[in-house]
Amino acid sequence: MEMQLIIREATAADIPAIRQIAQATWPATYGPILSQEQIDYMLQWMYSENTLREQMKQGHQFYMAELNGKAHGFAGVSDEGKTVFKLHKLYVIPDTQKTGAGKALLQQVIRYAKTNGGTQLLLQVNRHNNAKGFYEKHGFTILKEADTDIGNGYFMNDYIMQLPL
Repeated sequence: MEMQLIIREATAADIPAIRQIAQATWPATYGPILSQEQIDYMLQWMYSENTLREQMKQGHQFYMAELNGKAHGFAGVSDEGKTVFKLHKLYVIPDTQKTGAGKALLQQVIRYAKTNGGTQLLLQVNRHNNAKGFYEKHGFTILKEADTDIGNGYFMNDYIMQLPL
């Protein structure tokens, strides 16, 4: 059976699917890097229904990746001003990775940023996250390192990466 991939704009009705995908991807992505306590803390902080709804209200654009009619991934991007856009989230269910869904989501985010006058796309990625290689393969370079105190004794130890548009 041929796989049908669709990338579409997400709405508030997609928040449960976004949360479900985050719950499915974070343990596989961050289990080798972060404690379960920090994963739980960050999921609650970044993916509560209220947080996602507020981001949508503030103008964050979300996209869903659907394979054969079922949500398998999502991305979230925002306009940071002065022609700079930031990719906040891009996750694909582990079983669906390497199908082109992540690449298609990234391409949609790039199109969105360019269409809205963007000249630079930024993102943060954990320094030990395998996704760093995915972003480098798509033209991103490391701008700097950032260690961000996120509360509860936890830090995000990230690379800030950039892609000129």
